[in-house]
Amino acid sequence: MALSYRWVIIGAGALMTCVALGAMFSLAIFLEPMSTATGWSRAGISSAMALNFLVLGLGNFGWGAASDRFGTRIVVLIGAVLLGLALTLASRATSLLEFQLTYGILVGLAASTFFAPMIAAATAWFEQNRSLAVALVSAGMGVAPMTISPFARWLITSYDDWRTAMLIIGILAWLLLVPAALLVRQPPASAGAASGAVGTGAGVSVAKAFRSPQFIVLALTFFACCAAHSGPIFHMVSYALFCGIGPMSAVSIYSVEGLAGLGGRLLLGVLGDRFGAKPVLIAGLTVEALAIVTYAFISQLGEFYALAVAFGTAYGGVMPLYAVLAREYFGQRIMGTVFGAATMVSSMGMAFGPLIGGWIYDAFNAYAWLFVGSAAVGLGAMFVALVLPPLPRARPQPA
Repeated sequence: MALSYRWVIIGAGALMTCVALGAMFSLAIFLEPMSTATGWSRAGISSAMALNFLVLGLGNFGWGAASDRFGTRIVVLIGAVLLGLALTLASRATSLLEFQLTYGILVGLAASTFFAPMIAAATAWFEQNRSLAVALVSAGMGVAPMTISPFARWLITSYDDWRTAMLIIGILAWLLLVPAALLVRQPPASAGAASGAVGTGAGVSVAKAFRSPQFIVLALTFFACCAAHSGPIFHMVSYALFCGIGPMSAVSIYSVEGLAGLGGRLLLGVLGDRFGAKPVLIAGLTVEALAIVTYAFISQLGEFYALAVAFGTAYGGVMPLYAVLAREYFGQRIMGTVFGAATMVSSMGMAFGPLIGGWIYDAFNAYAWLFVGSAAVGLGAMFVALVLPPLPRARPQPA
């Protein structure tokens, strides 16, 4: 039963990350109709996403530590209830400030209950093929642009009202996430013991882990990686519209990007198990930076599709590798806390892109400098990753 139930954990985790992070990132789909309907600036609406990422980062750390102490199920159940409530309140906001506070704080806090805790849970259930397991849970993020984003666009078109569309997504979050949260279990004692025994950092304290060069370099790489791709991801639909591409076609670019991200997670997860997480991470970061800068030189739908495949594969594929490295460096016992802290740092990077992209567009009525600057930051992430310390060797365990 334990052997088969681990796939239930993977399925529940993938569903949760899809719905929660898909609902959060759907603000990119709402950006244009919200700005038109309310008169709020793109920078103002984008700042809600920036606040989202800041709260998401703090929440990942807090909820990751809570999952280590109290278990994953209670954490994700709280998040399931809170996400539906947050989207409902945001859909009723009557001012930009009210929207920024409800969407920026509550949606970010709710979404943060799923990623780090469920990634940590997956590493506890899997001893072999851990990179692939983490990739499958985070694959929900790749599925989101193919499901939540087109669904949001369809709702906006059907009801001609962004508020109704956001309210329906909130109700859907309740219907899907609460049952999924109730499926989450801790691994059997034997599996948990085996998993903890392999982690060479099993005896490391949280304070010592945070001061280690392994954590510092890992967190800096994660920060720069997310700072590089967050702006292009969030403003991709608006950029496509700016280039004269129709609304549904623009959303379809976002969906292709998400599909490529799903494939990238699986591909780089398998490659990470085979060749090691560090070299695969470095290769992925290099492709990500090159793809970002290329966006500044395209304008046709076919070019968008082709580049979306490369960009989505790269940025989606590298994301699970940070969790694998954290698990190998520090072991399972403090996995939720350590990975939550690394994700908190990365979320600070994610917060810059949407806001800066909005400022650039408002100032220059163009997005070119967003892509050039983001590519430079992406190359910086690759160079930082080069100095990641080698993974420690596992100590033989007594019989």
